[in-house]
Order: sequence, then structure tokens, then C-alpha cells
Amino acid sequence: MDTTVLAAGDNFLIPNGTFFVELIIFAIVLGVIWKFVVPPISAALKERADMVAKTAEDNHKAARAFADADTKYREELANARTEASKIRDGARVEGQKILDDMRSQAKQESDVIQQQSAQDLQAQGDRIATELRSNSGSLATTLADRILGGKSDAASSLADRTGRG
Repeated sequence: MDTTVLAAGDNFLIPNGTFFVELIIFAIVLGVIWKFVVPPISAALKERADMVAKTAEDNHKAARAFADADTKYREELANARTEASKIRDGARVEGQKILDDMRSQAKQESDVIQQQSAQDLQAQGDRIATELRSNSGSLATTLADRILGGKSDAASSLADRTGRG
């Protein structure tokens, strides 16, 4: 056997025609895939990456808008609380003023009523005193008559002195 022929025919390291045909078919399939499959997939991946980036940007914008709205809400709430406090304090002051005015008016009415009552009592006391003075002579005469048992001159003179005749 010839060693040189054996070395070239049986050596698996030396490529034969099948290898070159398979290499050419592989290159053609790779070219077709590179020309027709990769661009749509790349476009879809790019579109998806753009959409993810846009979604992330929208999320950031929404988070900023929410933070701004929350800050504005808290400021408005604080302003509303301050205004409500001012209104409440004003109402308290006004209520106290009304209460003071009503107390003053009630005091004035009470003073007027007390003054009228005092005048009425004074007039009633004067009238009763006058009545008692006018009736005291007759009462004294009646009492003296009862004590002495008859009409006496002393009782008559007493009655005359008190103004009764």
C-alpha cells in the first residue's frame, strides 16, 4: 500500500468536495437570513426598545407630575387649613362680640327693670305709708275704745291730731 495515497484519502483533516458544498450552502443560508430575517427582527427589537424607553420616560413624567400634584395638594390643604383657622377665629371673635353685646343689652334691660321696680316699690311704699297714716287715727281710736270700753275723749283728740275728724 502506498502511504502517500492513504494519507491523502483517509486523512479527515483534509477537506473534500462535500465540505465545500456545505460551506457554500451555509454561506447562502447565512446571507439570506442576514438579508431577510435579521432586519425585521432588528426593527422589531428597536421598536420594542423605543417603546420601553418611551414607557420609562412617561413613567418618569407621570411620577414628576404626581409629585408636583401632591405638593400642590398639600400646599392647598395647608392654605385651606390656615384659612379655615382664620375664619374660625373670626367667628369666635364675632361670636364673643355678639355675646358681649347681648350681655350689655340684658344688663341695660335688667337695670331699667330694677329701676322701674324700685320706683314702683317706692311709690307703693309711699302710698301704703300714706294709707297707714290716714288709717292710724281710726285704728288708734278703735283700739282705745276697746281698751277703755267706750269712746273716750283722749281717743277723739288723738284722732283729731292725726288728721281725722
